[in-house]
Amino acid sequence: METPGESPGAGRSSASALSPWPSSSPSSFSSSSDSSSSCGVTVVPVSCSTNEAGLKVGETCPVREFLLDGGSGSFIIEKLRFLDSSCGREWKQVEDRFDRIILNRNRGEPAVKWSEFSYCVGMQKSPEFAKELLRALRGRSELKSDITKTELHDFWCRMTDSCYYSRIQIFFDMCDRDMDGSIDELDIKQMILLSASTNKLSLTHEEVEEYAALIMDVLDTDELGYIDLPQVETLLKIGLSKDQSLATAPHSMTSHRHDRLGFGPSGPNRNPMLRGEALLRANWRRVWFVLLWLIVCLVLFTWKFIQYRQRAAFEVMGYCVCTAKGAAETLKFNMAVILLPVCRNTVTWLRTSHPINSVIPFNDNINFHKLVASGIVIGVILHGGIHLVCDFPRISGSDWSIFRQTIGARFQYHQPSYIDILATIEVASGITMVILMAVAFSLATKWPRRQSSPLPRSVRRVTGYNTFWYSHHLFVFVYALLIVHSMFLFLTNNVYEKTTWMYIAFPVLLYTGERIFRAVRSGFYNVKILRASTYPGKVLFLSFSKPDGFVYRSGMSIYVQCPQISPFEWHPFSLTSGPNEDHLSVHIRSLGDWSYDLYSIFQEALLSRANKYPKLYIDGPYGAASQDYVKYDIVVLIGLGIGATPFLSILKDVMHKMDSEIDTGEYRHTKGPSKAYLFWVTREHSSFAWFQDFIRDVSKKTSQNQWAVEMHNFLTCMYKEDDARAALLSAIQVLYHAKRGTDIISKTPVRTHFARPNWFRIFLKLSRRHRGARIGVFYCGASGLARELESLCTKFSTKTATRFVFHKEHY
Repeated sequence: METPGESPGAGRSSASALSPWPSSSPSSFSSSSDSSSSCGVTVVPVSCSTNEAGLKVGETCPVREFLLDGGSGSFIIEKLRFLDSSCGREWKQVEDRFDRIILNRNRGEPAVKWSEFSYCVGMQKSPEFAKELLRALRGRSELKSDITKTELHDFWCRMTDSCYYSRIQIFFDMCDRDMDGSIDELDIKQMILLSASTNKLSLTHEEVEEYAALIMDVLDTDELGYIDLPQVETLLKIGLSKDQSLATAPHSMTSHRHDRLGFGPSGPNRNPMLRGEALLRANWRRVWFVLLWLIVCLVLFTWKFIQYRQRAAFEVMGYCVCTAKGAAETLKFNMAVILLPVCRNTVTWLRTSHPINSVIPFNDNINFHKLVASGIVIGVILHGGIHLVCDFPRISGSDWSIFRQTIGARFQYHQPSYIDILATIEVASGITMVILMAVAFSLATKWPRRQSSPLPRSVRRVTGYNTFWYSHHLFVFVYALLIVHSMFLFLTNNVYEKTTWMYIAFPVLLYTGERIFRAVRSGFYNVKILRASTYPGKVLFLSFSKPDGFVYRSGMSIYVQCPQISPFEWHPFSLTSGPNEDHLSVHIRSLGDWSYDLYSIFQEALLSRANKYPKLYIDGPYGAASQDYVKYDIVVLIGLGIGATPFLSILKDVMHKMDSEIDTGEYRHTKGPSKAYLFWVTREHSSFAWFQDFIRDVSKKTSQNQWAVEMHNFLTCMYKEDDARAALLSAIQVLYHAKRGTDIISKTPVRTHFARPNWFRIFLKLSRRHRGARIGVFYCGASGLARELESLCTKFSTKTATRFVFHKEHY
């Protein structure tokens, strides 16, 4: 998909610059009132008064004129491949698979069944395509005869032949189902269906008819009813010449703004940073905050350790009591701190303060919550473990005279046994706390919370998000026991040393107040469901009326409760509506019990057409990492699947601000980005239905001279454009987009990239286009890609003059 950038061609149409064919081709495409250029894709529709091919009556198609005059060089076709880049490209790999099958069968004859051809050449995921490929390679020979190693080597040589005409001939033979030396419209339909099923695309009969007719109209210039090998070569050139890079856009209002802010070619050419400097710049807030936490824990531990080193109890228990009491002091501190990151309203409010937000990493509040929990686990092990295995045995087994002279008074001069110590209120309450905390901590870990498959089935039945949520409320009892535990210390009677309540009083009151405030506020929000829709993949779209006084920023989220499902469960969802809109909207994908039940309830209501939706309550808004997009002049938004939802609101906000500047004719130094890129990666074709309305709306609002937003869709279930399994679809995509201005996959003006994105190439293009800029990269999705993206941000910040700052959404 072609996308715009800043280039010197001020004010010119970018049709030729973004055209999928070389600049030597005619660029005088017809234009009409419904022509549009949006979302990084130049849409070139055909004018009105057209025939079935989209042409004016009596007019020759300019696309056809270019394609049939020879077009570009043969290097385009050289990209066509039949074998995956990761498997099957070397004969040794193909031979190893062949030998493995023979070895397993213990057969003397070196041959395999025809059905195992797909495995040998690495096409086991597309056996039907491999079958047709084998048919084309064998010609009129018997398809279902066994394949010898010599024959397989011959097939491999033909598929990898450096002579590109050999590969074109194979593709032609695949299309020529009846082997009559020509390809008619029926052959094309069958090949379209094969390519679609191989790439997991669902096409209607009408769509297949239209695409086949389009190909015939463009290539069958003499109206013979069939096409030959040269026309097939031309067809492949169409798809394989499609530029998938970030293209260059006209010099626009956006680039003017970049120049004023010191970005772009006229801006400063910063020197690349050292890796250590880049890591420090990206993580300094986390580093100093974690260091501060560690220092406080260390100071408290040392202070209490030294204090008990000088007490009489040291004579009985030695350094064991010093270590246990030092750990206890850190436990008091961490039991207080762990509540602060989950005070949602407080964190959201503090985010609005620029001085505070600039030094405290609020985006990592959940990670810090987990870090403190790890500190509590360590503290519990040190405090409780040392007491149980060292302190208590020493008390019960110490010399009577030493016991009487040191700590005997605390036990009424009765030396307790080990069992007597365990039966005290202090120890019993401590052990109970440890048990409750162990249950809550264990159920909060990744595998039980997500009911991961490595867990035994019997364990998965009693785990999951609901179990995690309810078990976490055991901490109400933990904090109550913590107060009891601290009031019955048998090593001191001094009230001023029983400081636990001093540590936890403020955080507990703050958290309790927040929970009460949230319950009251959600009850006051009068929410009416304006619209509900269901989409493929069990995605539910909800539009609410905006409550009075509900003010939020792009990137924020809300919590939703459905009393019909559970009166206690609240689940977070990113707002997909813009702050300037008069309603709220969310997209909810069914990924758990609660969301599945909610989808089922609304689906039933929609099918009954009674419009009697269940009552919903909302709470919020709450801050998220995406809020920080306003700090950057360029933002890159990357969402996997439903992870694109936090960024829809941001794009709407960017569009709204740019529209305001255009309406007023003033380019103000408004806070926020002037350029936003959205990279949406999904693996299911049906996913594009989720945001079709949004993409079309953005496409309508994006004018040719604006280029505030670029949208890039990637469908990972498809093979790359240079793969024979997708080459035909790529050609159809280019032709149909040139004719209708609509992508055949997403059904929007934004053309879809095939397969996974090449993130290195994308970052390289961004670093060159926005040299010297500071780019915010925001990501919502799986953790695996997050590590790759963060690594690329560091790498390009160190190797180029562009600064990339990575942010990840956490829920």
